[in-house]
Amino acid sequence: MSLELLQESLRAFAQEREWEQFHNPKNLVMALASEVGELSEVFQWLTQDEAATVMTNERKADLVREELADVFGYVLRIADVLSVDLEEALTAKIAVNADKYPVNLARGSAAKYTEYGGLT
Repeated sequence: MSLELLQESLRAFAQEREWEQFHNPKNLVMALASEVGELSEVFQWLTQDEAATVMTNERKADLVREELADVFGYVLRIADVLSVDLEEALTAKIAVNADKYPVNLARGSAAKYTEYGGLT
């Protein structure tokens, strides 16, 4: 299913319940932040190894899928309400990041681009 069809489905879901009145950008961003918090909660006390293999635990895998779906749904809904083309926005952001993080400077480094010296 395309992003557009997913957005149409979410829009219809909200319209059927008369929830559009609540789906303003502020409320949607706050809901997104809450869902990111719930996703974070799944990983909160895991070791790095446990986090890397979280999907092998059926109960935790179900939680990860549910919370990722909630996060994704709110991202789609916010973009729909604000008329943001997510594919276009992400493509543009990838290009910006490619300029900020040139391969010869960024490969294998977790440094922020401002630490490369001279780049802003």
